[in-house]
Amino acid sequence: MTALADALDGWTPDPVETVDAVGAWDVAAFSGMLDLPGSAAAEGEAVPPLWHWFAFLDHPAESELGDDGHPAHGHFLPPVPDRRRMFAGGRLRVDEPIRVGVPVRRRTSITGVNVKSGRSGEMAFVTLSHAFHDAADDRHLLTEEQDIVYRSQPAGTARGTPAPEPVPQPAHDHAFRIPATPQLLFRFSALTYNTHRIHYDREYATGVEGYPGLVVQGPLLAMLALEIPRRHRPDAVLRTFDYRLTSPAFDGADVWAAGSATADGVDVAAGSTAGPESMLGSVTTR
Repeated sequence: MTALADALDGWTPDPVETVDAVGAWDVAAFSGMLDLPGSAAAEGEAVPPLWHWFAFLDHPAESELGDDGHPAHGHFLPPVPDRRRMFAGGRLRVDEPIRVGVPVRRRTSITGVNVKSGRSGEMAFVTLSHAFHDAADDRHLLTEEQDIVYRSQPAGTARGTPAPEPVPQPAHDHAFRIPATPQLLFRFSALTYNTHRIHYDREYATGVEGYPGLVVQGPLLAMLALEIPRRHRPDAVLRTFDYRLTSPAFDGADVWAAGSATADGVDVAAGSTAGPESMLGSVTTR
């Protein structure tokens, strides 16, 4: 058994249920970040897919945060020594949309823990599964899985991620771009209560974790990609969204999202104008 596998042996946290609602303020705030003419959804209206990420947020005490800004310990945080965290992708299945201001019950559990070896060493792939139900009548709304990658990186051992090389953006039916400014990354971190320092602390991101700049949040790239079907196929209802993060994007350039129609939905992508594609995904609609 490897060192990382040994650290995770027997780690089986129990499921956790929480109740929350997506607030109108949060929807309006992200709409403003996207320069939309108004809020994407009002009280009682359907929340755009993935915008429920502005709810069900943990609120650890300041004293509970580690050096990287993440909580040092947590119910669903694996006992990986010198832990570093990366969001790798996920899957979304929608039966009914979550609505602004309507209480929802979320049940979260760990459904997969796998240790693999890659070019940067051992990594633990953890899958979080979330089931969302209407809090009043227990009606099933949607199911989501998130893939999180953890690795060990002792302090002072920055891995030295090189700055990406610009590549031509692939041709798509629809595309848009926005500047990946420090303000954008800070505001998204604030909306999602994400204290990971790689998104807003340049000295930490470059000097400790070895990135060439501030890292664009993977969830932000996924949400930008879903703007393609929302804006260009407004009458279509999202049924599924499968996506994976392939490489990091950094501040200092524009980030883009694009998509092309398929027989049953839209293939989407997102990335930086200063590098390769960072996210690839597939949307099916009904």
